[in-house]
Amino acid sequence: MSNEASSSTVVFTAKEILKILPHRYPMLLVDRIIAIDLDNSTIIGQKNVTMNEEFFQGHFPGVPLMPGVLILEALAQAGGILVHQKGYDKKIAVLLTIDKVKFRRPVVPGDVLYLHAYGPHITSKGGKVQAKAFVNDKVVAQAEIGFALVDKEQL
Repeated sequence: MSNEASSSTVVFTAKEILKILPHRYPMLLVDRIIAIDLDNSTIIGQKNVTMNEEFFQGHFPGVPLMPGVLILEALAQAGGILVHQKGYDKKIAVLLTIDKVKFRRPVVPGDVLYLHAYGPHITSKGGKVQAKAFVNDKVVAQAEIGFALVDKEQL
């Protein structure tokens, strides 16, 4: 899947994402979903990185870099939306593992972060997504993210 939306794209706005994910500002890190393909278990989210982000106040002041852990969190949130759309809307994906992490390039204010997640083996108990973040079609980070699915009422 490229970063461009196709004619068969399902788009979720920030308002719709708020109905899916339990996260709220400043921890909601997906601005919109630009593509989802449930048959192939793929999703592409978007995060617009601006100088107004709170983390830039303390993370390398004068040389603003988006913290890598927040890039991973954004990827996990995109994966959580995929899980929800795969039919697990009564559950929340809770982070279990992060493996094979690589940070390849810095992410700075003005960048548009594209969040790609692929989750071929999602079950009612959990699963893993293979995730990559891109800026200008270049990989900036990648990881395998494992999660458990927990009933919303249990949290």
